[in-house]
Amino acid sequence: MNDARVRSRLMEEKGVSRREMLAAATGGFGTLALHAMLDRDGLLAAGNPSDQDIAAINPMAARVPHFAPKATSVIFLFMYGGPSQVDTFDPKPALKQWEGKEIPVFKKKHAFFKETKATAMPSPYAFAKHGQAGIEISDRYPNLAKVADELCVVRSMHCQSNNHGPALFQMNTGFVVPGHPSMGSWLTYGLGSVSQNLPGYVVLLDQRGAPVNGTLNWTSGFMPAAYQGVPFRPTGSPILNLGLADGVSAKQQRARLALLQRWNERYAAANPGESELSARIASYELAYRMQMHAPDVVDLSKESAATRAVYGMDNKTTQFFGRNCLLARRLVERGVRFVQVYSGGNEGPTAWDAHKDLKGNHDRQCAQTDQPIAALLTDLKARGLLDTTLVVWGGEFGRMPTHQGSSGRDHNPYGFTMWMAGGGVKPGTIYGASDEFGYAATENKVHVHDLHATILHLLGINHKKLTYRHLGREFRLTDVAGNVVHDVLA
Repeated sequence: MNDARVRSRLMEEKGVSRREMLAAATGGFGTLALHAMLDRDGLLAAGNPSDQDIAAINPMAARVPHFAPKATSVIFLFMYGGPSQVDTFDPKPALKQWEGKEIPVFKKKHAFFKETKATAMPSPYAFAKHGQAGIEISDRYPNLAKVADELCVVRSMHCQSNNHGPALFQMNTGFVVPGHPSMGSWLTYGLGSVSQNLPGYVVLLDQRGAPVNGTLNWTSGFMPAAYQGVPFRPTGSPILNLGLADGVSAKQQRARLALLQRWNERYAAANPGESELSARIASYELAYRMQMHAPDVVDLSKESAATRAVYGMDNKTTQFFGRNCLLARRLVERGVRFVQVYSGGNEGPTAWDAHKDLKGNHDRQCAQTDQPIAALLTDLKARGLLDTTLVVWGGEFGRMPTHQGSSGRDHNPYGFTMWMAGGGVKPGTIYGASDEFGYAATENKVHVHDLHATILHLLGINHKKLTYRHLGREFRLTDVAGNVVHDVLA
């Protein structure tokens, strides 16, 4: 009896026929081979239903967008707590004229706190026009004003909730309730990651802590965990427990993972329906590569002293946010798809949540972020990265143009301002408007769903086609709404 027949007889005695073996190999290794060939030839399209199965094999494999993108990555500068639009990018002279008087558009039911009044509260800041476009910017942002012609300012944002938690959920996931994937998760699901050595989605937190909702702000929701945001620490090991164990060399770690991979591949061949195992193999490999490459990303000593100074790292006020902005540039430079940089700690007084002392709060928050943001935009442009990196600035909502107490402002989801730069948006542009008091969006209103649809569009994704099946329904970032704001596109 020849060797082939011996092997066949042994397989049959163990309860595995040749037909079963071939079926297992076809469904297991064959699928992996097919995925590799499709990926190599650039034939993996984002967002169609088959991608959900393909993504289960290699979750972070780069995939082709629906159409040619303007941007390949996003840096979202998230001003947690709610920056005041009428004190930053949407000046309202009428507030001075109505000072001490009740503005007619105010509705008591819109207030989050009982002590919020209907009386107009003028901004303590002066505004001036900047750049060729004449964009009006508060004197709290003097450095950002120097790059005003890069900005596309949207003054007509609105959302559904005046409570931090639900509003954060909506800005991050499109829904006011928890459990849904965040925007960064949708992007990495739809496009995969350019970098094979770093996560596709990285979160950089304020030194004073995470915002309310914590990890739910960068969750992958009902998607595989491979798509969730990975918080990076700005110094030391970027990820907790990432370093090699004491006494284990890189060569030994590589050998351990190779052995695990061989065992897992054997099991995968025998159980081709268990796609989670293939995803686990991919995650082990990414973890190993991150051990080798992630520490280099956060080693800012490799940047010149001049660059670190431009970002404000030699200044106590700006050093932490400046460090995160510089780190964000280094991450997108290395192919990370989505970077979210938070400004604002986990308590109101340390965030942009100016309920009691608007001036004191915004003096501090603007001083911490002005120079680093201007440096980020300038640096990205100088390196040729701004064309392909979409920078987004904003919070979960804005603030009321009326008094809360004597000198604070309450939450306002009815009209607030965000801006975008680079990545295919029209520079030096003001889009939309709020009423004469800055209370509510009135002209060319932009909902959070519209913002998300526009961001996806700039990355080459049709927001209606990027879906994920869960509980018998096709979910998407924009739910059943959202329109691309074509007027802000370059």
